[in-house]
Amino acid sequence: MAATGYVPSYYAASAHAAPEHRPLEGSIEADVCVVGGGIAGCSTALHLAERGMRVVLLEEHQIGWGASGRSGAQAIQGIASGQAKLDRLIGPQAARSVWEVSVEGLALMRQLIGRFSIDCDWVDGHMTTAVKPRHERELRAELAELRDVYAYPSVRYVPREELRSILATERYLGALYDTNSGHVHPLNYTLGLAAAAQSMGARIYGGTRALSFSQVANSKVRIATARGEVRARQLVLCGNVFLGPTAPTLAAKIMAVATYIVATEPVGAERARSLIVNNAAVSDMNWVLDYYRRSADHRLLFGGRVNYSGLKSFDAPRATRARMLGVYPQLEDVRIEYSWGGDVDITLNRAPHFGRLAPNIYFLQGFSGHGIALTGIAGKLVAEAIGGTAERFDVFARIPHADFPGGLALRRPALVLAMLYFRIKDLL
Repeated sequence: MAATGYVPSYYAASAHAAPEHRPLEGSIEADVCVVGGGIAGCSTALHLAERGMRVVLLEEHQIGWGASGRSGAQAIQGIASGQAKLDRLIGPQAARSVWEVSVEGLALMRQLIGRFSIDCDWVDGHMTTAVKPRHERELRAELAELRDVYAYPSVRYVPREELRSILATERYLGALYDTNSGHVHPLNYTLGLAAAAQSMGARIYGGTRALSFSQVANSKVRIATARGEVRARQLVLCGNVFLGPTAPTLAAKIMAVATYIVATEPVGAERARSLIVNNAAVSDMNWVLDYYRRSADHRLLFGGRVNYSGLKSFDAPRATRARMLGVYPQLEDVRIEYSWGGDVDITLNRAPHFGRLAPNIYFLQGFSGHGIALTGIAGKLVAEAIGGTAERFDVFARIPHADFPGGLALRRPALVLAMLYFRIKDLL
């Protein structure tokens, strides 16, 4: 059943039926108000409701409307900044704790999918591919670190000859194959989390933007909406770049980056299997990376364009298809049936940004393209913190974050110049 109100993606066209959440009208009370109906917000609501708290979730559009419901959908361990940078930022012990949480995030996804019977096409397996000799060296170093330092057993190196029997392309020199990571239908997963939260007693309101929030009497927070308000003991902000003026302090720490995906027409089971024999998700190691996977109905879903400028002038579907043909030229005859894009949030250091604006106001943002697994476990961590056990949440809150330079006027041009450097590096 096609979902309405979303970007015209393959995910929206193949989404399961879901209830329509009415807007909030009037004043209501809650223990916790969650803002944002993506994976982070729905997981937060679920884990708080499981603790017996009265939870209200506000979503400006529909559940999964943002990045959670239209992403590349690759659930992987680690964070976007990488462990070496995290070691420098918070020290090796805390960095290891962050990595362990990311691995737990994968286990949590499997647990929630099984426990709540979420029909979301989960598939085990992810491959990180080397395009250049230096990528090969980096992958082998990463393999050694994962095995020797982190005791992570589910990865192995795939040499070029074997890789060509798995991926029907000449593009890659080798790959790191992780059987513990995977891929999923992200919108159906997010809708399933929302349904699980509701089954535990959470109240969800759609079409309801949180316009502002303020501290009021009795240590409560008032969250104002167009036609009502929520008064809650605690507030959790999970809106990322879509919060905007609702939380300008947070907006300064993240930047909206547009990403694009295309979905081919169904190519049939045999042809789809020939492209990715092991059905793993795949991403390369370039800064402007290609990432792709098979769908349950035998399409290729391919992402490979990023727009840092904020301009809408270039032909993203054509450019993304060209990147797809650079990997799989044998798909020249295959029609693109869906193409879509949207904003994700990145931080300056590419590490996730969790913390508090006040003792009773929490936030989760800055997943920087690594959000499918990490957002879900982030919701569990903030629920733990609100429940009185904040140690794991506070490890993430220790990660330092700077504002993007240049203020509102110059921050995006500065980012474009920086990204040009990395794009040139990709070509070398």
